[in-house]
Amino acid sequence: MKFKALGAFAGLALLAACSSSPTTTASTSNGGGNAMSGPAPGSEQDLVANVGDRVFFDFNKSTLSSDSDATLAKQSSWLAKYPSVNVLVAGNADERGTETYNLALGNRRADAARDYLVAQGVSASRISTISYGKDCPVAAGHDEASWQQNRNAITSVVGFNPQNCK
Repeated sequence: MKFKALGAFAGLALLAACSSSPTTTASTSNGGGNAMSGPAPGSEQDLVANVGDRVFFDFNKSTLSSDSDATLAKQSSWLAKYPSVNVLVAGNADERGTETYNLALGNRRADAARDYLVAQGVSASRISTISYGKDCPVAAGHDEASWQQNRNAITSVVGFNPQNCK
């Protein structure tokens, strides 16, 4: 009986040891001995965390709102700070409408965001655009809240695909 109790206790101890995760830190050394945390400057993560990577549109519209203007103004300042970074602006639509219509709408949305950035002084050669239409939703629901999230233009650092679309 003692062996069964001892075996059960040993099993519990092993499970407890396996369930704890090692502690890790997000800090990296900058070479001077001081620790820095957060995303690498000029990275996709930096853009998302410190600037915002997307703007939203009204139903069947490709005109920028004042909220969109504010986000794109921050993006243009960020791009001015990192002149070697190139971006891709992906236009998206919600699931309603035909494939052809939504691809064209997504293209107009991506172009609107690109045109704003260019008007703010970002070189057009640094900005590529693509339309995914309704093929790459960021919200999976079939309701107004999801559709609002899917009517967007997403700016990403070239080489990073936040929507995992081809």
